[in-house]
Amino acid sequence: MEVIVLQHLGKVLVVDDDPNILELVKLYGEKEGFEIVGISNGDLVLSAFTRENPDVIILDIMLPGKDGLTLCRHLREIRMVPIIMLTAKGEEADRVLGLEMGADDYVSKPFSPRELVARIKAVLRRTKTPEILTNWNLKYPGLTIMADIRKVFVADKEIEVTPKEFELLLYLAQNPLRVFSRENLLSAVWGYDYFGDQRTVDVHIRRLRKKLAPLNHEYLTTIWGVGYQFTAPSKEREETYE
Repeated sequence: MEVIVLQHLGKVLVVDDDPNILELVKLYGEKEGFEIVGISNGDLVLSAFTRENPDVIILDIMLPGKDGLTLCRHLREIRMVPIIMLTAKGEEADRVLGLEMGADDYVSKPFSPRELVARIKAVLRRTKTPEILTNWNLKYPGLTIMADIRKVFVADKEIEVTPKEFELLLYLAQNPLRVFSRENLLSAVWGYDYFGDQRTVDVHIRRLRKKLAPLNHEYLTTIWGVGYQFTAPSKEREETYE
């Protein structure tokens, strides 16, 4: 008898108190090659996170025990693992607040399990640095982006950035002076045709600006009516391969 072994694409911690959602995500996720671990109570998440060491977290906002927004904030203090929030359809305030807390993306209920799996794959593709970028540093005055270890330094001091913040900053910094619309950035950085709330980009830009605030130069510029631009002149850019 032939034994088919699926490629292990990563471990996903799914946090939702609806057993039907847990079962649905497990069914579709495992079919695509993911290991799915389900948790139904917010009070169990932090211990499960430490024990399972997941590659991605799918986190519902409304949970028994600790709520998803509180958990998102706590998880960000432990490790910069990608977080996709689950929100009730139409709850705009929850989506924006989740992004402000550090979530990388959100999916509104009811959702397509195929779309959710596609988003998991997209965030994993962009958080696993290709070998070609090993020991590659991108430098601008006061700002250093270390692609291989996914770290950012502002005025020689490391700052904490979420996976999606890192990807967004790196993408913009690689293309100085080029103006990107929100649609451009959602497609390039989030990795799929994103028809949801375009303010996802605005929230991430706002968070990055706060983290780059110690610098005298405003790197992330809003081009009104169009989108965003990384404003450092390309002649000030330095690339190193160590």
